Amino acid sequence: MTVRTVILCGGKGTRAYPQTVSVPKPLLEVNGQPVVQHVMELYAAHGFTDFVLATGYKHEAVVEFAGGLKTGWAVDVIDTGEETNTGGRVRKIVDHVGDTFFVTYSDGLGDVDLQGTLTHHHAHGGYATMTTVPLPSQYGTVEFDGEGKVEGFREKPKLPDHYINAGFFVFDKRCFDTWPDPGEDLERDVLPAFAASGELFVYKHTGFWKSMDTYKDALELTALCADGNPPWMRSGASASS
Repeated sequence: MTVRTVILCGGKGTRAYPQTVSVPKPLLEVNGQPVVQHVMELYAAHGFTDFVLATGYKHEAVVEFAGGLKTGWAVDVIDTGEETNTGGRVRKIVDHVGDTFFVTYSDGLGDVDLQGTLTHHHAHGGYATMTTVPLPSQYGTVEFDGEGKVEGFREKPKLPDHYINAGFFVFDKRCFDTWPDPGEDLERDVLPAFAASGELFVYKHTGFWKSMDTYKDALELTALCADGNPPWMRSGASASS
């Protein structure tokens, strides 16, 4: 059975302004190609090549991008409305997915074990799986002993006691039977409702992960491609349930 990958491509990308005035955020480039194409290549590398691009803002630009792909992938572009939020976009593609499907954002990259995520999803019995990563600190930290003597510095470490949503999901279609109303915001409305019903489980990822929230992030991701081996495409992703 084909497991489709729904990629949320409809937001206005306000944090990447002004680059997103003329180009929708999914089409902002990382190392010479749209970031959403990197996301698609990540899934394709794990054998998942059937995509639904849920668009809104600058829908036609995404249609043009999809039409120019020369990959052999199956790609449907669905206009889910310019003002629709993340949860609403997922709800509007209900007729375009099978019993189990992936959902992800168009701007998050990580060497996530997607096959492992799917296997874990089928094993726990709930209808929703969310990949999590240790919280990356935006600041460097200072290490010191009991007397306050500085022993060293750590540059923007991961904080292993705190996990955040990494944006790689697996859902069963039956989740729509109990989707909260209106359920427009995936993060604030839908996922908490799934958790309250006991249906949401996590898949912990401890390898590479980075979200392209700003143009600066795009430049940083591009720099990580300098050796021709982007960290999100490297084998041996580290994950656990």
